[in-house]
Amino acid sequence: MSLTVPTDLLDQARTGEVEDAAFVACVRDSLPYAWSLISGLVEQRDRSGADFADNEVPPPDEAARGQLLRCLASDAMRGALERHFGVRLAFQNCHRVAVFHPAATGAFEEFVTPRAQILNQKPELVDC
Repeated sequence: MSLTVPTDLLDQARTGEVEDAAFVACVRDSLPYAWSLISGLVEQRDRSGADFADNEVPPPDEAARGQLLRCLASDAMRGALERHFGVRLAFQNCHRVAVFHPAATGAFEEFVTPRAQILNQKPELVDC
């Protein structure tokens, strides 16, 4: 299961639209490793003023890896986090997440190329 959904949020979804803030809180509470990594990268990018910040450290265990994969593989979760943090997210492999300034073009476009994906491959990450 991707998310642990509180009963009140499930009831809200059954009767109509779900507010981003409630959905984001559900993601934060359900996927704490993914939340911590992404929010930390947002803070790092904000402090540095750079176009982007990224993570190259593999998750500490399979549970953390699963959280990250579930979070970034979901269009709904990814979109909600992008709106919440005011960033653009990109993802390579099982761990390399990057947060970009929403208007960043060159750095983002380079990060998501097949070339960048291939250069990010490492033998020790073949199982991720």
